[in-house]
Amino acid sequence: MNQFKPSLLILGTRGVPASHGGFETFAEKLALYLVERGWHVGVYCQDEVETVTQEVRSETWRGIECIHVQVGSSGPRATLEFDWKCVRDAAKRTGVCLVLGYNGAIFLPYLRAKGRPIITNMDGIEWKRAKWSLPVKTWFWINEWIGAWSSHRLVADHPAIADHLATRRSRKAAVMIPYGGVAVTEAPEDPVRHLGLVPGNYLISIARIEPDNNILTLVEAFSRRRRNARLVVLGTFVEGNAYHQAILDAASDEVLFPGAIYDAGAVQALRFHARAYVHGHTVGGTNPSLVEALAAGNMVIAHDNRYNRWTAGDAALYFTDADACERCFDVALQDDALVATCQAAARDRARSTFQWDDILATYEQEFLALAARRSVSAATVDKTQPVAE
Repeated sequence: MNQFKPSLLILGTRGVPASHGGFETFAEKLALYLVERGWHVGVYCQDEVETVTQEVRSETWRGIECIHVQVGSSGPRATLEFDWKCVRDAAKRTGVCLVLGYNGAIFLPYLRAKGRPIITNMDGIEWKRAKWSLPVKTWFWINEWIGAWSSHRLVADHPAIADHLATRRSRKAAVMIPYGGVAVTEAPEDPVRHLGLVPGNYLISIARIEPDNNILTLVEAFSRRRRNARLVVLGTFVEGNAYHQAILDAASDEVLFPGAIYDAGAVQALRFHARAYVHGHTVGGTNPSLVEALAAGNMVIAHDNRYNRWTAGDAALYFTDADACERCFDVALQDDALVATCQAAARDRARSTFQWDDILATYEQEFLALAARRSVSAATVDKTQPVAE
């Protein structure tokens, strides 16, 4: 008799191996963790092509079923096409469906109608981001409601997100599970020196170059006077983008813009050897890059809001505007004792709250509990049907 093998499908990311962002990294870590524990895990992977020749195909990577879905478009349309094809395929399979983000939640009622158990990580409050136009904000707001009510279980990655979801569903419908980080205790200096930087004599920001991440505020505050240190701003700048140009215009020659760096080892080294990590995010939940900074033992300079306060705690100095940000820079570059105290607090915070093993185990418990509840529900329905002779 074959032993039961639990099954999970992961939707909502561009796929694995991870190369795009926090959700992809999480999907990879979760999938590998569950495969080692005897699960079948399928991760949907987006393939953008000129012509769709094979809509869905599967291959195996490190024990994970990578379900490649071809889409013949690009941009936001490609994302919607991908989400719909994933949902349509997942409806034909068995197991729990983990949906990462709610941007394509409009398709989830179909998946639920097909009897699939759904647990959705609701991510941040996307419709509050300043960069979106009113129609786009409306789209995200509607999808947030659809995702909240179409899912059997919700995940909030931050207590403030759990509070927000309680305005959509009963608080009992959601569980708070944060993002995780891997402790970094050493890293090569070559990636740092390759950029002309001196280990321990620069601050670093790793973020999308967007208004709600306060990149302009950071650059303006740092550039007000000479510092004999560098501010490194990692991220993609687009020609013709007015906000991006304003940042470049505001920067002194002590600000370095290396662009986006996709080598994970290089990014880890740059973070590890920084004197402090600078985090201007104003919306969202537990930000992956901030957690990774804590795990690397970084002192943090962060925008003062409930998301960052809960995540970084005593490891950070907090600012609300350019003047306060400038003062934070002054302190971080002059007070060695405070830097050391914040670095120790960062590692303590990472150890106590953001351990991957604990986080992944909690997800597994949620999947098993949801699958069990759905099985009991299905069995109850079956008992109401006439018994075939």
